[in-house]
Amino acid sequence: MRTSKIERLGRQVSEIGLGCWQLGADWGNVDEDRSQAILQAAADSGVTFFDTADVYGDGRSERAIGDFLASRADADRFFVATKMGRRAQPHEAQAYTLDAFREWTDRSRENLGVDTLDLIQLHCPPTPVFFDPETYESLRVLVDEGRVRAWGVSVEKVDEALQALREPDVASIQIVVNLFRRKPLERVATEAARLGVGIIARVPLASGLLSGKYDESTTFAENDHRNYNRDGSAFDVGETFAGVPYDVGVRAAREVAALTPEGWTTAQMALRWLTQSGVSTAIPGARTVEQARGNAAVGDLPAIDDATMAQLARIYDDSIREHVHARW
Repeated sequence: MRTSKIERLGRQVSEIGLGCWQLGADWGNVDEDRSQAILQAAADSGVTFFDTADVYGDGRSERAIGDFLASRADADRFFVATKMGRRAQPHEAQAYTLDAFREWTDRSRENLGVDTLDLIQLHCPPTPVFFDPETYESLRVLVDEGRVRAWGVSVEKVDEALQALREPDVASIQIVVNLFRRKPLERVATEAARLGVGIIARVPLASGLLSGKYDESTTFAENDHRNYNRDGSAFDVGETFAGVPYDVGVRAAREVAALTPEGWTTAQMALRWLTQSGVSTAIPGARTVEQARGNAAVGDLPAIDDATMAQLARIYDDSIREHVHARW
């Protein structure tokens, strides 16, 4: 597994991490035994970076990671990034206060079984939160109090990321970036690299579209966000299929599949593209042990050749750009 160093964290992290939303909720049912098996398989395959949030299964995902860490003699080898803010009801800017930050991080510390969180991220708050200096002062208090070691932001929009990058101690930017969402690489990644800020690529497989396994007849469980959030009625539509209309994404994914090198899966192709495009770590989820191992194997794959990279760019420009580029 290749690693990359996030300067402002002072840590090496695996190029392929594990997104742990699936271990909590919203992707169909994943029981506790399978959650532990997925975490163990990822770790045994070289993954050292886990991303979760306090709202994934109302803490279920965090608790699963906490149980995993408690089972490992080498727990210090792993880095856990969690997120806070979406517990606020209603989810409004005024809810992002120091008292709330303390309450939320204390709960996450308990769920994870740690005294200090490795990284806390604002969980896609309303845009005004990014432009309020008090937000960042409150995050610094959490560091001073020993609740967290570092802080970052998870954003929906490029402009939110650029605003956060103005802060001298932001450690990481988590953003939707994949073959079908390239704007962050154009607008954010270069500046983040210059500053030593990590880029955490979420939704790296466009909610599974880039697995190449879906077609026009594929259906999803009632409690799967790929069913209930296609119109953005539950949360930002960009979190589901990266905001790409499903039928458009299926057709484009077939083109990506046709370019996939022999012996690779289409998902591995999409992840390898990300890891050679300037992100610090990509955090695909996994609902099975086999998926976790297959994703982690990308950390050992060779680079995609220049001609294929150009063809992948053409697919985006011809089929995807008009649907997503200006929106986020």
